[in-house]
Amino acid sequence: MANIGYSLLLVLAAFIWGTTFVAQAEGNSAGPFVFTFVRNFLATFLLFGLAKILDFAGKSPKKPQNVLQTKNLWKAGIFCGLALGFGTNFQQLGLFLGCSAGKSGFLTTCYIILVPVLSVFLGKKITGKIWFCVLLTLAGLYLLCIKDGFSIQAADGVLLLCALSFAIQILITDRFCQEVDNVRLSAIQCLVACVVSSIPMLFVDLKLSTAGLMNAVEIYTHWNAWIPLLYAAVLSSGVAFTLQIVAQNKIRPTVASLLMSLESVFAVLGGWAVLNERLSFQEGVGCVLMFIAVILSQIKLGKK
Repeated sequence: MANIGYSLLLVLAAFIWGTTFVAQAEGNSAGPFVFTFVRNFLATFLLFGLAKILDFAGKSPKKPQNVLQTKNLWKAGIFCGLALGFGTNFQQLGLFLGCSAGKSGFLTTCYIILVPVLSVFLGKKITGKIWFCVLLTLAGLYLLCIKDGFSIQAADGVLLLCALSFAIQILITDRFCQEVDNVRLSAIQCLVACVVSSIPMLFVDLKLSTAGLMNAVEIYTHWNAWIPLLYAAVLSSGVAFTLQIVAQNKIRPTVASLLMSLESVFAVLGGWAVLNERLSFQEGVGCVLMFIAVILSQIKLGKK
């Protein structure tokens, strides 16, 4: 196996994202875009603070040293942030429109098929083994997430746009992550995602009205509303997306997408372990298929 340490970072990120689905479902009380705006705002503050701490400790080897490097960092952050902003908002909107958590997980994680398809258009060669792993993972996801048949609704289309956005974010991260400071890249992408979220927040959730603003403020005066928000901001946006950027220094984007798709497995296993939800035979088979695909993808990998 190759790059096992970086692979484990992506598995950890997948674990965080999987357990964040519950937090996202609980965070829609003030509106989906208010949640994503505040989530990314808090993550931006956290990550820029972390970057300064690392500078002080001398742990930022890729800190930009001139104008050209600074421009490259911000270009990477803006592109990643636009993709992340659209992805997180489409995902939150899909949940808000009533798509079930299981179906949301399946549709979101369809980036596992979109990443290799887009990679082919970018001139990257995808091996037959990776295509097999992608299809095996897709089959596992279907068994894991879809329990009552599959039909297409408005919310599903929104979540497919979410999957496309995340696929683009994965490929943009692969393009820039080796050239720039990873923590600063994560901070800038969260900042841009915050700006992207602010537009629908103002015009849709708050409706540019005092009543809408006061409603959101009232909701977030209660501690219970902050628990899912802080979990999503600190762990999902702050920690997990940074782990993704660091790990993609060594992991090919197609393989990275397979590892990150384990978020659906962790969402189901978390419900089984913590909430005493029953793990059906179908879900168990889906988990096994996905784990097999991930293990196969890690064996005898060539250099990207």
